[in-house]
Amino acid sequence: MSNETYEERFETIKDIVCDILEIEDDEVSETSLFKEDHNADSLRSIEILAALEKEFGVVINQSEMPRMVHLKGVYEVVSESAGW
Repeated sequence: MSNETYEERFETIKDIVCDILEIEDDEVSETSLFKEDHNADSLRSIEILAALEKEFGVVINQSEMPRMVHLKGVYEVVSESAGW
């Protein structure tokens, strides 16, 4: 998995987020806000966190949740947890 590119990882994260938020790929941008733009609630955020942990085999501290408000933030948190 370590040979995956940024784009591949980003697409995987985007797919997970879109799936959980029940939105189309083209509805979400790197910085569109899950809560404000896509009506995500805190339960969805926890689902996203859990799905990312499972997908990438990482542990993400819940204290990182405030950073995980858009795809860019999610990617940064996952990459730090995974050591990319």
